[in-house]
Amino acid sequence: MVVIMKTEATHEDIAKVVSRIESAGLQAQKSTGEQHTLIGVIGDKSKLANQPIESMKGVDRTMPISAPYKLASRQFRDEPTVIESNGTKIGSKKLIVIAGPCAVENTDQIVRIAQEIKLSGANFIRGGAFKPRTGPYSFQGFGKSALEMLVCARNETGLGVVTEVMTPHEVELVGQYTDIFQLGTRNMQNFYLLREVGKQQKPVILKRGFSSTIEEWLLAAEYILSEGNPNVILCERGIRTFETHTRNTLDLNAIPAIKELSHLPIISDPSHGTGIRSYVAPMSKASIAAGADGLILEVHHDPDNSMTGDGVQSLFPDQFSTLMNDLKHLATAIGRNMD
Repeated sequence: MVVIMKTEATHEDIAKVVSRIESAGLQAQKSTGEQHTLIGVIGDKSKLANQPIESMKGVDRTMPISAPYKLASRQFRDEPTVIESNGTKIGSKKLIVIAGPCAVENTDQIVRIAQEIKLSGANFIRGGAFKPRTGPYSFQGFGKSALEMLVCARNETGLGVVTEVMTPHEVELVGQYTDIFQLGTRNMQNFYLLREVGKQQKPVILKRGFSSTIEEWLLAAEYILSEGNPNVILCERGIRTFETHTRNTLDLNAIPAIKELSHLPIISDPSHGTGIRSYVAPMSKASIAAGADGLILEVHHDPDNSMTGDGVQSLFPDQFSTLMNDLKHLATAIGRNMD
């Protein structure tokens, strides 16, 4: 159930409603929009039968939420959520771009790439410090030292940092260095990790599991939201299908579907979605045309010698620059911008 407060409701009115919900042993999640404050009620609403909310001062009405993902649903919040990180708003009319190598290899590498993508207009530098790999003998990342290298790149360029966190006990460490947590496809249903990042207020990019439905993806987001962190950014990164020509099948249907079902911003990852360098630019444009709020892309100045072996899907800096110029024209055509 969601409680919709009147436009003229005071802070005291809202606090009293929250207090009544919590005194019944339920959880209250507040969302402040331009017109109304909404309060999500999590738990068995029958506990409020003897303490009706509708008659309280400042309450406009209550409304049941039929979707299983209550807080992520458009029924809970009709207007799009806009998340701010490092001075950049994600989910607004401005399109955002996160770019960088699959993994942080050394300081010179990550600083050089950060400088290149900054010149082309990127907003964040991405790079893996901890790398979840399919095989146990593959490069697993440099850990804390890689996080320190990412901070060097941020200090040199002013770009925000995006990096993956893999386990609940690493959340505090990674949180000291990153501006946005990233949860990869293999961790979309790591419920302990979802709850742990949900206890933070730092934004979280939640990648879709490679075999997950849209509903399962939104329910994973619900875990984060239910712990009190409203700053969830969904990321379509391709799903596993019968097709073997591409690394994954980038599900562009998911973008307008998420826009219809949820208020959360969504970005696209055409690098992992295709696994083929020459497909990244056209699928980036298609993602933006479908309504994505931004992109996360792999960029490397020497991708053929990258330590992860993912170079085949990484753009060269000049290709990234060309793509960014093309995206500016596309953004204008669809009523958005990149400045």
